[in-house]
Amino acid sequence: MDPTGLGLPPLLAAFVFGLLGGAHCIGMCGGIMSALTFAVPPSMRSPARLSGLLLGYNLGRILSYMTAGALVASLGTVIALSSTARMILQLFAAVMLILMALYIANWWKGLLRVEAVGKRLWRHLEPIGRRLMPVVSMPQAVGLGAVWGWLPCGLVYSMLAWSLAIADPLRGGLLMAAFGLGTLPALLVTGFAARQLGALIRHPATRTLAALSIIAFAIWQLASLLGSGVSH
Repeated sequence: MDPTGLGLPPLLAAFVFGLLGGAHCIGMCGGIMSALTFAVPPSMRSPARLSGLLLGYNLGRILSYMTAGALVASLGTVIALSSTARMILQLFAAVMLILMALYIANWWKGLLRVEAVGKRLWRHLEPIGRRLMPVVSMPQAVGLGAVWGWLPCGLVYSMLAWSLAIADPLRGGLLMAAFGLGTLPALLVTGFAARQLGALIRHPATRTLAALSIIAFAIWQLASLLGSGVSH
């Protein structure tokens, strides 16, 4: 089985990684979700209205993830012109997953350096997001979410490394969609201020379990890749 193929197991794994990364999402994006809520005029903050706009924000965010995944995977088609290059990309993706796990568990914060790479792009996009406030319509919510999707994030970059290794734009986009859907519950919880569930997601034991699960998957990937390399 190709560990970077895109049958149901890898898509399911990407979704689960999004779920497991919920603790980081709440810590990094919880303030953003609150700010987006306050971007809605007070007269329009009914529960039904806010629910729709929160979904709109996240739809835009996930669409940006899909776009990034497709673009990065397109680059992968250029890089992975040989079996050796493809294997190197796959090894890189597995290592990035391990780094993502260390990041989630607060064991090592090296991915913060990777996030710094995206800050230059974010400086240009942030003013666009500000011009979409206050949010009074669903198209504005989706547009603001689409801008938010490019916020520098080590977890997203780790998943983009996986999209790069897949080297197929459609499949890379689907992988990022699955990951984005996995992050959705934690961010909706933050948006609705469900404190108890948020505390559970942020608990050190939850973070540790999430990290160990991702590391186990990454090691399985590495074993599969190295085994196939030896067999060839």
